[in-house]
Amino acid sequence: MYAVIKTGGKQYKVAAGETLRVERLTAEVGSDVTLDQVLAVGAGADLVTGSPLVSGASVIASVVSHGRHDKVRIFKMRKRKHYQKRQGHRQNFTEIRISAVNAA
Repeated sequence: MYAVIKTGGKQYKVAAGETLRVERLTAEVGSDVTLDQVLAVGAGADLVTGSPLVSGASVIASVVSHGRHDKVRIFKMRKRKHYQKRQGHRQNFTEIRISAVNAA
């Protein structure tokens, strides 16, 4: 069984036992979180889609760790104008392990 969830402004296709990195969640390491914004739930050829959410469906995950992604370097330049700008950014993430997918 799999589900399509929405968290942090992004959508992820998840199944039980998977580990993925999502935008930073406010939960302690080792605690369980319930993701209730489920857009679709499927099992094999069966698919239930919500409009926009599937009522009663949820995904239970446990927080594995918090961290920061690798640095993304931004470099802007205008040729012949003597303009160069350098900037860097590291995005925070939470690594979660999917425990169960609950359908309605």
